[in-house]
Amino acid sequence: MRELVALRQSVEGYNSLERRRLDAAAMVELIEESDDASLADELGTEITSMEQSIDQQELDLMFSGSHDHRDAIMTIQPGAGGTDAQDWAQMLYRMYLRWAEQHEYKVSEIDYTPGDEAGIKNATLSIQGDRAYGYLRGEKGIHRLVRLSPFNSGSTRETSFARVEVYPDVQDDEINIEINPRDMEIETYKSQGAGGQNVQKNETAVRIRHIPSGLIVTCQDQRSMRQNRERALHILKVRLQEIEERKRDAELRKLKGEFVEAEFGNQIRNYVLHPYQLVKDTRTGLETSNTSGVLDGNLDPFMEAYLKEYKP
Repeated sequence: MRELVALRQSVEGYNSLERRRLDAAAMVELIEESDDASLADELGTEITSMEQSIDQQELDLMFSGSHDHRDAIMTIQPGAGGTDAQDWAQMLYRMYLRWAEQHEYKVSEIDYTPGDEAGIKNATLSIQGDRAYGYLRGEKGIHRLVRLSPFNSGSTRETSFARVEVYPDVQDDEINIEINPRDMEIETYKSQGAGGQNVQKNETAVRIRHIPSGLIVTCQDQRSMRQNRERALHILKVRLQEIEERKRDAELRKLKGEFVEAEFGNQIRNYVLHPYQLVKDTRTGLETSNTSGVLDGNLDPFMEAYLKEYKP
């Protein structure tokens, strides 16, 4: 039903633009015949409005990937850098929460492991809403922060890294992955979230380790161990399917001569807070000095630039 609604809206958008184009052409003829200045002003206003609508339609075309209209699952993990990196991971966690709030997306916390002194060791979020994955798919990768560290006495400049992973929340009946129960190690533990009514004091949280791939998935947002186990198994299947799709895409790019190895050290975006203020995307070249705005969730310009640069 969501896909049907999206398709109807897309078709109606183009039909509306075509009607407005015909109306504008008729208005041009009237102006040529009558030389009416008020009609010319009205036409100018309409053309400006149509240009804005065309820009929006062009952006809509960027969401043509097979999963772009789906919900998203996002995982944030600190890289090298100790407490600074864990704090940076939490800053990213807050940034994406703010962005989701601005888009009125529903966010639920699947897993949250706090850091030893500050920040987080791991966080997994479910972000629900139309085009959530389409917007967020360009955020996967390494994010690099440069700032004066608040965690050492000398306040020296530190560089921290964090990894963001994003997966489309595909339904189980669409996943072509079978997991042998013998390939999984399952353990339970107490939830470690920041609090709230769904955080239990008994061992309801579940951690699954997939032995062949080494993937580890945790879930603690459900009320029972069984529900957390089912949710964690679903996320494991989603991640395994995404790995298979990534392999297929890499093979296609090799055949086309477009393959570039994605290495851990190749950050997608730099956030510099000292000695100057700058956020720069290394893929699109887009940059801004409004670092506080970006960290408060104003990410749309970066996401839209990525969508335009890397069409599905």
